Amino acid sequence: MKLNERSVAHYATCDSPADHAGFLRKRVERHHHHAHHHGTSYQRRWFVLKGNLLFYFEERESREPVGLVVLEGCTVELCEAAEEFAFAIRFDDAGARAYVLVADGQAAMEAWVKALSRASFDYMRLVVRELEKQLEEACKSLAACRKSPRRSSSSGRKRHLSNPALLPLPEKPAILENGYSTWGSGGGIPSGAACPDRDGGHAKPPPLPPRWRSAAGSTTGSPVPGLSLAMPESPVSPEMACFSKLHSWYGQEIAALRREWQERQKRGHP
Repeated sequence: MKLNERSVAHYATCDSPADHAGFLRKRVERHHHHAHHHGTSYQRRWFVLKGNLLFYFEERESREPVGLVVLEGCTVELCEAAEEFAFAIRFDDAGARAYVLVADGQAAMEAWVKALSRASFDYMRLVVRELEKQLEEACKSLAACRKSPRRSSSSGRKRHLSNPALLPLPEKPAILENGYSTWGSGGGIPSGAACPDRDGGHAKPPPLPPRWRSAAGSTTGSPVPGLSLAMPESPVSPEMACFSKLHSWYGQEIAALRREWQERQKRGHP
């Protein structure tokens, strides 16, 4: 494989983030056709991993790398060596170099082995295939869920509609009568109907004002001049249990007082 040395050197020292970096001791093994091999002494180098390219420099501050390892078609494995925390990068091709590397500690060795094992495109290809498989299974499960009827929700809606107590109340604007909301025509309790209380009976109307009590209990005179005691219906009757009729019934006194005041104004008496 041909590489442009200038482009590779620029990529090694540019500001792009490195996947892993640190000092390692390096030794190169050269395999021959026979079973034996020979190697060189260890050299301490600064290693930088970017993608599937492993660069090594003489020093951390060096501007150009002194070597490059392309991490394709290789395996990263622990190896038996006299030095502790040693691992090797071995290639499948016969006669290829093997790089024996030694880390400064157990944690550093495990981090390097993990990073180098995941650097190749072969590994990334396996990861992408597995993710595609998971995505396909998730799409199938989602499609099956959309096709299957929602029995629980539909049955719950049927039970809700069959129970009148769970039905929402009609949203209608309240009817104002003399500044008060009434229970007349519209939503809620119909006009003229009795108002049921919690016990299932009829709600009792509020007690009579003192002036009306005296008027209801006396037959000799009226407490209000010009106001007749003959009322069309009693507020304690079932027909007067709703607020709108009670409001109109008690308002008769105010209407009588207003008519008396208007007559006095016409006669010129304040």
